[in-house]
Amino acid sequence: MRENEISGIVFDAGIKIHRALGIGLYENVYEECLVYELKRRGLNVEYQKNIDIQYEELNISKAFRVDLLIENKVIIEIKAVQEINDYHFFQLLNYLRITNLKLGMILNFHSTLFKNGVKRVVNKL
Repeated sequence: MRENEISGIVFDAGIKIHRALGIGLYENVYEECLVYELKRRGLNVEYQKNIDIQYEELNISKAFRVDLLIENKVIIEIKAVQEINDYHFFQLLNYLRITNLKLGMILNFHSTLFKNGVKRVVNKL
């Protein structure tokens, strides 16, 4: 399955969750629901996945943690904030660069309209 197909499934699942639960809950609630929905749809989902990085000869274990890693291809960062800012964008872009993955998504469940709270971030896609 390609990255764009995965992102479409993630978006559809996010809309379903947002419609059912609305805004105002903690990020972990939306995360657990999204993991549940994506697994139901047959996707391999790792959540709260620690990532190691290599800097020159130095190996840093558990350098950062991604909210979700889907099919070992797409990183999902879940937010429940007023708005997505540049920090969120660059954080995810850095995760993509370090892991050499091509696509990530920020899902902000605090947006009144779910689609307005979704940001795709690409790395060499």
